[in-house]
Amino acid sequence: MTMKEWNKGDKVAVLDDAMEGVVIAFKNDEITIETTDGFELSFRSNELIKIGDTSEINRASKISDIEQAKVQKVTKNHHRVNTEKKSKKDDFVLEIDLHIEKLVKSFKHMNNFDILNLQIDTARGQLEFAIRNRIPRIVFIHGMGEGVLKEELDFLFGRYSEISFQDANYRKYGLGATEVFLKQSALI
Repeated sequence: MTMKEWNKGDKVAVLDDAMEGVVIAFKNDEITIETTDGFELSFRSNELIKIGDTSEINRASKISDIEQAKVQKVTKNHHRVNTEKKSKKDDFVLEIDLHIEKLVKSFKHMNNFDILNLQIDTARGQLEFAIRNRIPRIVFIHGMGEGVLKEELDFLFGRYSEISFQDANYRKYGLGATEVFLKQSALI
């Protein structure tokens, strides 16, 4: 979106965070918003989307329709039925959202160190729960941010020999999620 398309008072949402607000100022490529919690935060224009502006959504849906049509045209026998049986347990994926606003009601009194420790402790507890209950797949949603939480999670996951992990499905979770797999030997 170009700067000419932003106006003071526009309602916006942050793309990689569960945050909304109103545009109060903009300069160059930096837009300052007042969040619904009353904070003034600055973002680049490509990190925000107008709420109620369907032009980008319509354009994206038309592009995906075209891509889907191309795939169907190229794919041979796309009507084939999958006869492979999977257990419901294999289909289940435990999703853990580590965004701080999902973990506590108010985090205004917490500093960054406290927030990070709570997020890591939550991830560790959920991972231990999954191991105990033999849940084969877990997705930890950590967001993009500066990458501190992702690095801490990578370090935490690396300490467990019975798991492997990778970036989660981009189409479903975007760039801010890690998928953890419990190895079969740990499930027996």
